[in-house]
Amino acid sequence: MDNENDMPGTLKTLLDLLDLETLEADLFRGQAPKEDRQRVFGGHVIGQALVAAARTSEGRRPHSLHAYFLRPGDPKVPIIYDVDCIRDGRSFTTRNVVARQHGRPIYNMSVSLMVDEKGLEHQISMPDVPDPDDLPEERERRAALLHRIPEKSQARFMADRAIEIRPIDPRDPVEPDPAPPIERYWARTRQPLPDDFDRHECVLAYASDITLLATCLVPHGTTWYGGKILSASLDHSMWFHRPFRADEWLLFDQTSPSSSGGRGLNFGNIFARDGRLVASMTQEGMVRVRREDT
Repeated sequence: MDNENDMPGTLKTLLDLLDLETLEADLFRGQAPKEDRQRVFGGHVIGQALVAAARTSEGRRPHSLHAYFLRPGDPKVPIIYDVDCIRDGRSFTTRNVVARQHGRPIYNMSVSLMVDEKGLEHQISMPDVPDPDDLPEERERRAALLHRIPEKSQARFMADRAIEIRPIDPRDPVEPDPAPPIERYWARTRQPLPDDFDRHECVLAYASDITLLATCLVPHGTTWYGGKILSASLDHSMWFHRPFRADEWLLFDQTSPSSSGGRGLNFGNIFARDGRLVASMTQEGMVRVRREDT
């Protein structure tokens, strides 16, 4: 990799997050970034758990993952990842990863990895959307919206991020108008990744949890910043279809087919800029309207 002293800060923070410490065979420790959070960001655990699984299966790349969030993560302490090497076949490898803090599991993920293989191909078409170069840069967009953000959340709203997001149809961050349950945006790492970096699926796994659950709020004219919603990710699945780079623009095309029973279901397809479908994902989350007396 490039000399870490030459690496931009937000990118180094992300790569440090995904650089797990090996404690012993199939046991790893992941650190938390120094952020003011009440609980660990879900994408943090997804990305680190996928790194742990990949560390035990050299020469094979993840093609799917299926996970449950069991408890909120504590951002003040490291996370221990225990990998169960369930099967190593001629083409496919199966791993189960349990993430623990304070002696208790907080996350469980099954991962399937495989050797590169050729086969039948088809895909859906990428939506017709504006090119990312025709959309405002993220910090410029956020600065224009800062006056709409509650004061206690403004610092985090403007904080530098490793992943840049350029929405196709930006909404008011506090009280948007209700709209069809669709969320589309371009995303990539803010700086180029090192040439020898080979864990692009892990970066995308980290990024996959940034806005997916929020898609189910679109029809209801509310957002996290409105202070009316209590939420938590419950489960998360991803499928990786074709090679890609996480430092090149990717289109996230997200929909929410249903919300009911205090839960919201969300689907997403991820396209490269040239129209290739590179990944798909789904997540169900707890979504509750905050009671007036809480």
